[in-house]
Amino acid sequence: MQFLKNALVQTVIVLLLGFVVLELVQPPIPLSLLMFYMSAIAVGMAVYSTSTTERMESFWAPIRTLLVSPSLKLLRIAVLTAIPAGAAVLTAFALIPSNSAPATLRVIHPAPPGSITFEGKPINLREAVNPFRELKGTDQQAFAGKVELGREVYFKNCFQCHGDHLDGEGPFAKAFNPRPANFQDVGTIAQLQESYLFWRIAKGGPGLPAESTPGRSAMPRWEGILNTDQIWAVILFLYEKTGHPPRTWE
Repeated sequence: MQFLKNALVQTVIVLLLGFVVLELVQPPIPLSLLMFYMSAIAVGMAVYSTSTTERMESFWAPIRTLLVSPSLKLLRIAVLTAIPAGAAVLTAFALIPSNSAPATLRVIHPAPPGSITFEGKPINLREAVNPFRELKGTDQQAFAGKVELGREVYFKNCFQCHGDHLDGEGPFAKAFNPRPANFQDVGTIAQLQESYLFWRIAKGGPGLPAESTPGRSAMPRWEGILNTDQIWAVILFLYEKTGHPPRTWE
């Protein structure tokens, strides 16, 4: 196990372990963030390997041997050929389009069901209203408290995908197809009723009808994680933060 004391071997092992751990993180880390973390690990190992003369000599010794030893000529040729070849292959794969056209037209805002069951209770989506909406005209302090509750729910559970500014540009957004909704866009929640948002938040992507495939939404099912008040409060926050009024039957 003497080779494990070599600084170059230690660097390679740490980089491989770091990559494996980051790949196992759920939800998946966007490629740009993965590269950032791997770069940070590489810089850390570079600092470690050059922190003493002994470690620096240990790091460069195998490389120096590979480059100058006559007995390693074939291995040297193989390594120096594999490096540019590997770079070429990675570049080629990076240029291949990752998304194919859907086989059928996909409905972005599918028609909601007439009713759903949430926490064991039926909810008529055609008649459901946000119980906190009326507080805006009767009790401003209570209304502000519900908006604050919605803000807390959003930043504990939603901003990773939908972003700090509710624009669909959260740190995990690039990992999904289709991308998380941009609530600032007038084509999203400004066109929808609050009961529609309740359905989408409660049931998530798994609750979408068939016409919304392929490319199912990555939205998780929040039923069982958020209660009724928390969902209505976060809906209230979304409309107040973006400045969009919810669509109503009137």
